[in-house]
Amino acid sequence: MAWTKYQLFLAGLMLTTGSINTLSAKWADTFSAPGCHGDPNHTFSHPFVQAVGMFLGEFSCLAVFYILLCHDRRSPEPQMNPGQSFNPFLFFPPAMCDMLATSTMYVALSMTSASSFQMLRGAVIIFTGLLSVAFLRRRLLTSQWVGILTTILGLVIVGLADFLSGHQDDSHKLSDVLTGDLLIILAQVIVSVQMVLEEKFVYKHDVHPLRAVGIEGFFGFFVLTLLLIPMYFIHVGEFSDNPRQVLEDALDAFCQIGHRPLILLALLGNTVSIAFFNFAGISVTKEISATTRMVLDSLRTLVIWAMSLALGWEKFHGLQVLGFLVLLTGTALYNGLHRPLLARIPCCAGLAGREEEEEEQSSAGERERLLGDGSVQAPDQS
Repeated sequence: MAWTKYQLFLAGLMLTTGSINTLSAKWADTFSAPGCHGDPNHTFSHPFVQAVGMFLGEFSCLAVFYILLCHDRRSPEPQMNPGQSFNPFLFFPPAMCDMLATSTMYVALSMTSASSFQMLRGAVIIFTGLLSVAFLRRRLLTSQWVGILTTILGLVIVGLADFLSGHQDDSHKLSDVLTGDLLIILAQVIVSVQMVLEEKFVYKHDVHPLRAVGIEGFFGFFVLTLLLIPMYFIHVGEFSDNPRQVLEDALDAFCQIGHRPLILLALLGNTVSIAFFNFAGISVTKEISATTRMVLDSLRTLVIWAMSLALGWEKFHGLQVLGFLVLLTGTALYNGLHRPLLARIPCCAGLAGREEEEEEQSSAGERERLLGDGSVQAPDQS
């Protein structure tokens, strides 16, 4: 079935804004400018300021939600479901997970390449799958376990590629590259906790995804903005790249922006793109399918990689190609993207059908538990 012009627009918007989000954050890291107090030129290394901008973009999704809701209510046949009433503070824990994970990843992005940053984020399916089994009592299919193992292999290959390329990279020390890669994987553990919490609350209260993103963006923006004050006085030594060697120097960031206005353009690109990316991703899932959203997210990695090579931000390494393909295979297996292919093979069509049936039964049972009383029962310890 051919896509409509609107569906093509949504797919292109998701791919474009998702790529801009990572590339603009990395672009900001490449700038050097004088700071406050007569400091000489130094790298713009302000991951927490960048994270505040990202949360501002997520917060704007709340405005988009209410605009869409008002527009829908004025139509002759309203179709948008605003969801049940709920306590917004239910989303405070996942928002804090998002804040910690995002800040960690922006620190890591300044230490490693944009392509590795995007590829290693694929580790989230490993921890999300394991936590879903432990806390949501989800039963993973055989293909999902194979996808997790394949993803682990892909991460090892990407890590090895970074290790080998780190010896040839003049812009990053080998120790920084490896530390950045480990921080990205650590952040995915936190992201997986966030996703499990979100899934529980969204199912229980039937929360619109844009509303959930906006509420988390508000909490993240408000809390992290307040935390910038104590961060200004916390000395962390060589761990920080700003002249005062504090955890975050927001004043220095504003001074650098004043001297190099292009930095502000990069930060605005990050803020605006995350808002449109969330909107486009949710719309793609609704208008086309969740499978298409996963494919576009994988293509985003390819675009970021190609642009980073074209801009000279990193050097090509053949092992990254293998790592990307293995990670792509693992993601495809975990999300069931292999089933349409199996369904076309006569001897495997039955297997694909059984997998879909098992997944539907598992999802139905899980939703019943989450919607029943809002609590997830602990596994039987006997």
